[in-house]
Amino acid sequence: MNRNTIIGTIADLEEKLSRPSKRLISDMAKIEGDIMILGLGGKMGPTLAKLAKRAVDAAGLHRRIIGASRFSNKGLYQELTDFGIECIPVDLLDDEALMQLPDAKNVIYMAGNKFGTSGNEHFTWAMNAYLPGRVSEKYKNSNIVVFSTGNVYPFVPIDSGGTTEKVKPFPIGEYAQSCLGRERVFEHFSIKNGTKMLIYRLNYALDLRYGVLLEVAKAVASKDPIDLSMGFVNVIWQGDANEYAIRSLLRCKSPAKILNVTGPEVIAVQWLAEEFGKLLGKAPIFENGPSETALLNNSDQAYKLFGDPSVSLEEMMQWTAHWVKTGGEQLGKPTHFQERKGNF
Repeated sequence: MNRNTIIGTIADLEEKLSRPSKRLISDMAKIEGDIMILGLGGKMGPTLAKLAKRAVDAAGLHRRIIGASRFSNKGLYQELTDFGIECIPVDLLDDEALMQLPDAKNVIYMAGNKFGTSGNEHFTWAMNAYLPGRVSEKYKNSNIVVFSTGNVYPFVPIDSGGTTEKVKPFPIGEYAQSCLGRERVFEHFSIKNGTKMLIYRLNYALDLRYGVLLEVAKAVASKDPIDLSMGFVNVIWQGDANEYAIRSLLRCKSPAKILNVTGPEVIAVQWLAEEFGKLLGKAPIFENGPSETALLNNSDQAYKLFGDPSVSLEEMMQWTAHWVKTGGEQLGKPTHFQERKGNF
């Protein structure tokens, strides 16, 4: 491993995730107006906000980067405020509070609920399918990039190359169904109000604190059995996914545009574990065999619009192996990528 490529600390990781590329800085200069991020406090939101702020500064612009979230983590609120991001604590389901948020020409919608859906389905539907209608009315004059998920697609044969945007959704389980509900509600208001939108179907983003690679590497390191029933996956570096999301503000349309986002490889989980075995000096243990289908996403259209991801699978694997070896911080938020019945 090239020692210069190692990400060894949270500070190193945050710097890498929020470092704007030349192509992002160039596109940021073309984005008119302020950017509002709804649901800022999740896994991806904080580094997306920092990335946007650094790109604005690098382009010499005077734009507000605003974030609305519950901010149950007060340390995160202070960290982002100190970074120059305007943070607004709010429950987005509080309609009066939502309507009092500042207007912004550009909105990145990251709010939603996934884990804990089973047994709490009503809240998941409120967050994922009701709230989009209220946001659509509040920000009817904005460009809106809507974070969605590849979970709305059906499983496809592993040799298919993944689902393109032309494949009809076939969500499995209530979480995925509610995500399609989110899309349909936004699509309705995009047509009704002429609001320019882009629906951003993402899977699976990762940094070193969470993600498919971390889960597989941890299982190898601890000699836990690795379930191969979902035998193939796609992944993309969170920094690349966040960059594409910001740049997507220039690609919003009415009716809403659909865009798949993930990495270019269809990755065999068994191969992934065996490679981590070499990096970690452990022999992986497997259970079950791979199915003939998997949840796979084809992002060729995104690459034509924005270029290839800047971080390779090899780099992500090396960084992840080092992170696991050295006991790097983890978020404790598993992807459940192995799930085939839609129970989250």
